[in-house]
Amino acid sequence: MPDEPFSCTAASGLMTPEEIYGIARVFVEHFGIDKIRVTGGEPLVRHDFALIMRKLATLKVKIGVTTNGVLLDKYFELFEEIGLKDLNISIDSLIPERFKQITKRDTLPKVFQNIIHSIDRGYNVKLNAVIMKGLNDDELLPLVHLSELYPIEMRFIEFMPFTKNDWEREKVMPIKEMLEAIGSEHNYLKLEDGVHDTSKKYRLSTDSKGTFGFISTMSAAFCGGCNRIRLTSDGKMKNCLFGAEEFDLLSLYREGIPLEEAIKDGIWRKHKEKGGQFSSMKTVRQEQIINRSMIKIGG
Repeated sequence: MPDEPFSCTAASGLMTPEEIYGIARVFVEHFGIDKIRVTGGEPLVRHDFALIMRKLATLKVKIGVTTNGVLLDKYFELFEEIGLKDLNISIDSLIPERFKQITKRDTLPKVFQNIIHSIDRGYNVKLNAVIMKGLNDDELLPLVHLSELYPIEMRFIEFMPFTKNDWEREKVMPIKEMLEAIGSEHNYLKLEDGVHDTSKKYRLSTDSKGTFGFISTMSAAFCGGCNRIRLTSDGKMKNCLFGAEEFDLLSLYREGIPLEEAIKDGIWRKHKEKGGQFSSMKTVRQEQIINRSMIKIGG
């Protein structure tokens, strides 16, 4: 969460549950989408979250949720009702004071309790941590140790540049350095990755209950295999998380205009790498990045 104040999008600018369902249905029926992940910001804070999920669950897709974990216990029964099994939960620190510094919320005990409840209830749990030098890189080993103890995938994400997020090259801990740090304490095994996987997966040992992985957006991009499309909470399609271009589907939908051609156009205009904004860490100019802040991308 940013240190400075920020404004939220007015409710009138957000998709309603009916609009989320209607636009998602176009992607499923006309473009072969078979998986939908509801993410944020924090999707569980929407008062109509349950309605949104029940509507999406009527589509013939696999459904998942990415969350900060604070409100998860309110929705376990809903998830079981609609057959949702995939949960991505953010946890950037295991130290309460640091967790509060990063998230601006003193909720680590509640989040970790909900992680354990998710595991006990049989969900497919992935934990996400953005590792930054000088902030939480000293927690890399304690976090990766969770993959020994629990049947999870512990995923480490390289710090990525977005508008006003104070990105600096020196703060990025590349996958190579993270693996070296883990290898100094553990023997690890490389696992096979799928062609469309964003995470490069490993296991600490054959006795580990879970796995760990890296989303190496900055140092070892996976753009060539990426097949993700994002629909933001205000109805804009982003063909890349880094992309400056946004394609306004909600306005077309509200006017009763078919979306297929606009979606095709947006997909074909996807850049080869990193939204066309930069090619490597050396070429990033954070002040020139044209994008939303990460907390406002959602979708």
